[in-house]
Amino acid sequence: MGSNSSRISDLPKNEYLKKLSGTESVSENDPFWNQLLSFSFPTPTSSTELKLLEEATISVCRSLVENNPRTGNLGALIKVFLSRTKELKLSAECQNHIFIWQTHNALFIICCLLKVFICEMSEEELQLHFTYEEKSPGSYSSDSEDLLEELLCCLMQLITDIPLLDITYEISVEAISTMVVFLSCQLFHKEVLRHSISHKYLMRGPCLAYTSKLVKTLLYNFIRQEKPPPPGAHVLSQQSEGGGLLYGLASGVATGLWTVFTLGGVGSKAATNPELSSPLANQSLLLLLVLANLTDAPDAPNPYRQAILSFKNTQDNSPFPSSIPHAFQINFNSLYTALCEQQRSGQATLLLYTLLHQNSNIRTYMLARTDMENLVLPILEILYHVEERNSHHVYMALIILLILTEDDGFNRSIHEVILKNITWYSERVLTEISLGSLLILVVIRTIQYNMTRTRDKYLHTNCLAALANMSAQFRALHQYAAQRIISYTCRHLRRYVYVLDKLYFPHSHCSTLQHCFSTLSDNGEELLSLTCSHILRSYASSLFSLLSKKHNKVLEQATQSLRGSLSSSDVPLPDYAQDLNVIEEVIRMMLEIINSCLTNSLHHNPNLVYALLYKRDLFEQFRTHPSFQDIMQNIDLVITFFSSRLLQAGAELSVERVLEIIKQGVVALPKDRLKKFPELKFKYVEEEQPEEFFIPYVWSLVYNSAVGLYWNPQDIQLFTMDSD
Repeated sequence: MGSNSSRISDLPKNEYLKKLSGTESVSENDPFWNQLLSFSFPTPTSSTELKLLEEATISVCRSLVENNPRTGNLGALIKVFLSRTKELKLSAECQNHIFIWQTHNALFIICCLLKVFICEMSEEELQLHFTYEEKSPGSYSSDSEDLLEELLCCLMQLITDIPLLDITYEISVEAISTMVVFLSCQLFHKEVLRHSISHKYLMRGPCLAYTSKLVKTLLYNFIRQEKPPPPGAHVLSQQSEGGGLLYGLASGVATGLWTVFTLGGVGSKAATNPELSSPLANQSLLLLLVLANLTDAPDAPNPYRQAILSFKNTQDNSPFPSSIPHAFQINFNSLYTALCEQQRSGQATLLLYTLLHQNSNIRTYMLARTDMENLVLPILEILYHVEERNSHHVYMALIILLILTEDDGFNRSIHEVILKNITWYSERVLTEISLGSLLILVVIRTIQYNMTRTRDKYLHTNCLAALANMSAQFRALHQYAAQRIISYTCRHLRRYVYVLDKLYFPHSHCSTLQHCFSTLSDNGEELLSLTCSHILRSYASSLFSLLSKKHNKVLEQATQSLRGSLSSSDVPLPDYAQDLNVIEEVIRMMLEIINSCLTNSLHHNPNLVYALLYKRDLFEQFRTHPSFQDIMQNIDLVITFFSSRLLQAGAELSVERVLEIIKQGVVALPKDRLKKFPELKFKYVEEEQPEEFFIPYVWSLVYNSAVGLYWNPQDIQLFTMDSD
């Protein structure tokens, strides 16, 4: 493919590349193709290498774009590749290294060209380039086969049918990468594509027949995590001086175009990232996610999503309903193991979410496992290191927990799993703790991080929903978990009082408050002689009692007056004004979680009662608060009941003695005195048009994680560079 190319800057001058992209047509039977395809190099993988390659070859690609309508050389190259793939399976069985090597090189060139074509032209122009033939300038045959469709079918067949051996590993990765490149037109559009060549070719016609087989193969590639063959097992060995060892075919070429990549430099992503230790598994997973998140075609649902939501366990012998297309079976145990081991990557977490949410067979299987800690612990570790993860990865991990906590069996079983020495949890040494208590600690920590840093309402709402789902099945809570539930609630109770003080009763707006109370009367006058801050700090219960009568109207009028005065002077509402609803929502949910535990499993949680009694003074202030007084009834009853028993037991009680009194008191507390509330249950439901979130997220994963693929960030339209 070139003689003695030693610098990447020489690539545009390479005689074989110039001939491919030039004005002269090359027949598919020309010996030139053996010369072009006889190069050897370690496939570039790092973004630096790939950027250099693209910059050096962009002029060649653009020359081909200009001349291909007259020469049809792109079509000739694809026909050469297609003819070779017909014998690829036999070549693999016969260990025909040279044939596989040249076929891989042909596909690599096609992938590089296709990537530039897709970026530089419309889909209509792209399709035309696959129809041009060696005729008069710009002519094409309407009777010719659709080479693009034929190429895609060939790639699917290559991925699914060629046995995975050392000599076929690289071409398998390249075939998957080329399919990702074909689908990458989405990257260059801001809006989600709903009518594209992806829909035209992949959701109907001959490609459709490969759907279930392709999805199954990609899943097994992910499961097996096959590492690339060692250097000695590559198709061609590298010479010690770093040049490419080329076979003397018809051309007798001496060295390879791509030997520049053997000269050292930046390490590959596969070498630096443990989740990319298997390029085949990583690339397969990314392609699977891209296919699964394609929008439905106008006249047909996405078949790849259908395959993902319906596949069954190999041990399930029940017949598939005739209404389910693209069905297949896979080993659930192997899939579960791979999912547990690979949660470090965002794409593996997204796959887990997809399977749990969409495939009821998988969800039922996972919830029946007796080793759920193997799956839950990696998810908790993602949430624990929230500051090191992008928001999308954290969302997926959190939603996975929410889906799991919808199941009561899961909520019970996690308190029966005892863990020892959780080394990644650094706030406190946890020598022994249940999985359920650890989950509570991590979720509360995530809420706290969100409230102080990211302030994302979606995140904290889902965290609270997961805790609420678990609350009725809290069992034998670790003392630290019980303490954190109560202390986190207290923190927001204090914050709530502070924000009310700052928002509704700032000294510069005391007249507003006076006006509200005077117009409402009902004992408001007796509080007006006190400063607003003093009311909140010293007489919170009296204030809440007053607000219980006129709560909504007082707050509404005070808020309107405050906002009106602020807007008139063009001063924006302070942050704490925006926080009030969020804080009240958090408090309400935390009180409901505590209430649910006390109502349903009081006798199982003496540590929670102990922590509640320790902070009873603050809780007692909120017993008459209009927003919380209903849910405070049971909490206040428990506090009153156990406080009296502790008072009867005398002073100077040890922790052990207090816990003993609590355990005895639980038996004596009449259960009928606790008011029954509707069960706390939240179910995850995808928002309308989920593709608006998932498609940009999937492509950000491809952009950041795909091996051997590079796109100029300035060309990306689908997402901004900080949204990955």
